[in-house]
Amino acid sequence: MGSVDADSDEFTVLVTGFGPFRSEYPKNPSWEIARDLPAYLPPKSKPALGPAVAAAAAAAVRTDDSLPPVRIVVYPEPVRVNYQVVRKLVPRLWDAQQDSAGVGKAADADLSGQQPPEEQSLPSSSASTEAPFPPGFVPPRRMDLVLHIGMAGPRLHYDLEQVAHHDGYMAPDVDDELLRDTPADRNDPAWVWYGAPAALETHIDLEDVLARWRHAAPNADLRISQNAGRYLCEFTYFSSLAHLYRRNQAADGQDPRFRRRRVAFLHVPAAAAPDRIAAGRDLVIELIRALAASEVAARKTGQHEQPAAEVGNVAEHAARDLATDAPEPVASLAAGKWYNE
Repeated sequence: MGSVDADSDEFTVLVTGFGPFRSEYPKNPSWEIARDLPAYLPPKSKPALGPAVAAAAAAAVRTDDSLPPVRIVVYPEPVRVNYQVVRKLVPRLWDAQQDSAGVGKAADADLSGQQPPEEQSLPSSSASTEAPFPPGFVPPRRMDLVLHIGMAGPRLHYDLEQVAHHDGYMAPDVDDELLRDTPADRNDPAWVWYGAPAALETHIDLEDVLARWRHAAPNADLRISQNAGRYLCEFTYFSSLAHLYRRNQAADGQDPRFRRRRVAFLHVPAAAAPDRIAAGRDLVIELIRALAASEVAARKTGQHEQPAAEVGNVAEHAARDLATDAPEPVASLAAGKWYNE
């Protein structure tokens, strides 16, 4: 990847998980899985290493012959299930990047007080001047991929989400607050998602990722989903997708940090028993391997470039969405479900 010697190159994945949000789920498995991930992806032929062991051997770890070392950076706190917390945090994570994906290893730096030069073109609610990151957390200067993990409910399968939407978030968050975005906001240049399409998809080839993932875990029920639930999970996913979309628009497609939507969302089952967390952790490790392998393969074939048709005028997109918006779905809270199946 890039012109840097492979021995000094890394593929960096940032992972987030959520905190608890209902009394019946005192532990959120998305965070329990994320917090236990190794600092580097372990070799495929060996059992998964614990974080301390993996970190000690970080520089020497390779996942297979075709991959550089895959570094896993876990955001050190569970993300609060709160609309405004997510709306502020997600853009700041992306804007911490100082280097383009796939151009070699870069030292991290504390960027909590800095503001990207292009920040002026986006609303202040997404600025990098919000409250600092947690003590001791150094955001990666380059992120090849972001993986958000969330809990989907009492089921056994794992879903990779394909698409997220900017509307339909009708359920209150953990602090009993509603999102309160209105249709009129979408035509306001000050709106944080102004100009973004009503629905956005990742640029990651999820079909290819799923095939690789299933090959590594043939006994697991692994799927691609078209419905992320219209709650904080989908809201977080859209926040990432929309921020990358808008950054790319502002740069007229010329900033490689934002040209491609390198973000994935995984829904995991609600069970938080130790054996289920361990199983989920192993599956996420293999998912990260599949994601990295798919992205590296796409770079080699030139398939990783963002479609040129998506670079355009944000006002045109906003007008189109206002003219074509369908009625907003209402998330079902029946039977304790916060997601809309």
